[in-house]
Amino acid sequence: MTLAPTRELMRDAARTGSGIGAFNVIHLETAEALVAGAERAGLPMILQISENCAHYHGGLEPIALASLAVARAASVPVAVHLDHAEDETLAYQAVDLGFGSVMYDGAHLDYAENLAITARVVEYAHARDVFVEAELGKVGGKDGAHAPGVRTDPDEAVSFVAATGVDALAVAVGSSHAMTERSAALDLELIARLHAALDVPLVLHGSSGVSDEILVGAIQAGMTKINVSTHLNGFFTAAIRQYLDDNPAVVDSRRYVSAGRASVTGEAARLIRMFAAAPGDTFASATGDTVAATTGDTGE
Repeated sequence: MTLAPTRELMRDAARTGSGIGAFNVIHLETAEALVAGAERAGLPMILQISENCAHYHGGLEPIALASLAVARAASVPVAVHLDHAEDETLAYQAVDLGFGSVMYDGAHLDYAENLAITARVVEYAHARDVFVEAELGKVGGKDGAHAPGVRTDPDEAVSFVAATGVDALAVAVGSSHAMTERSAALDLELIARLHAALDVPLVLHGSSGVSDEILVGAIQAGMTKINVSTHLNGFFTAAIRQYLDDNPAVVDSRRYVSAGRASVTGEAARLIRMFAAAPGDTFASATGDTVAATTGDTGE
């Protein structure tokens, strides 16, 4: 199976009204685990590499080339996406490395500057047939997206998409990054309004803080791309802690990292199936509402 274009995976999910999982790579073992989860589910998925992840690895290229190789070897369609790039030049580098999509995150800027830089990224990426996601209405840290008024305005979103030419839009609808409890209350009515107003797929960031049932409701209301990181990191870390508790004499890190990788594979497969089944509202039961925070990465 060749590396899949993000554009095709997003188009197919939007056409059927289903959701597609977009899961963050932290290191090679998570990339392997996430692709194994997609293979177990027999469904496509999107691997994401954030700007923070690139910094952790000393630059984008090492983790990008590894993730692209894992994606190319997959037996199901897997796309590779740059997540939350506030550095414009990083977006261009990802395009040149062969990513299927990039997200330029200018939500921290004023509207005019966000629009101008996003439009430049779109021009560069579209010339190379690369899909572009942007963000409007800042999805903040634990409290930011829950503060009064921190929501994406549908009329502003329509103007922003028209002016920039972006292919997908991440919107602020009540979720928040890096949550370790699945307690966020999404504005499903706002999601439906945004979906009706826009002709591009919607992206939900901060999905780790959202329960299964509300995630399904969000997809049914019009969300397409569902970003998850912290929730899966919790599975990875919990499995390693359990392995080390059970095997205190182990010194080969591959032993306990393998346990973390296997745990992520199972949960990723479950989420991928749940997102794909959302239009029919048939999904596996939740595995628990609380996970441990495990990374300094900008968690979803």
